[in-house]
Amino acid sequence: MSNILAFAASNSSTSINHQLVSYVTSLIKDHHVQVIKMTDFPFPMYSADIEKKEGFSNSMVELNKDIKKMDALIISVNEHNGGLSAYAKNLLDWFSRLDRQFLSGKKVFLLGASTGRGGAVSAITQAESILPRFGAEIMDTFSLPSFSHNFSNGKITDEESVIELKERLETFLANI
Repeated sequence: MSNILAFAASNSSTSINHQLVSYVTSLIKDHHVQVIKMTDFPFPMYSADIEKKEGFSNSMVELNKDIKKMDALIISVNEHNGGLSAYAKNLLDWFSRLDRQFLSGKKVFLLGASTGRGGAVSAITQAESILPRFGAEIMDTFSLPSFSHNFSNGKITDEESVIELKERLETFLANI
């Protein structure tokens, strides 16, 4: 049994990516899964001046410790204007300053959802490129486009997407 930390790299209280993470983790059996909301871990936009003056917030340090205890992560990234959101990038900036290899040895399943037809593919692609710099091994990705049409009552409603997700999730879980 593996320990998995799951979250959406979003600071929205109504994050569709958090809804996706919650659904995906509901499908996982035989593993210990901890789902967190990033809104519970407030921190400012990264600034070298803030880092020098105030250091790292307790929530950032504690979250980094939690990540270290995990075998794998499920991260859902949101997309703004065709790329990672400023919030997601800010997470990476803070974590990489605290511990450059904060994802060392972590296997990652990257997700993304958007209200448009692109399904956050650009943000997923950026994260897939960036996260290995910090030690992550990207195991697979999954994109859910047109969220309002393909997700309802806490679950994916498009059967083809459900099949694809379950296949990718099964592969991810078999390799952690």
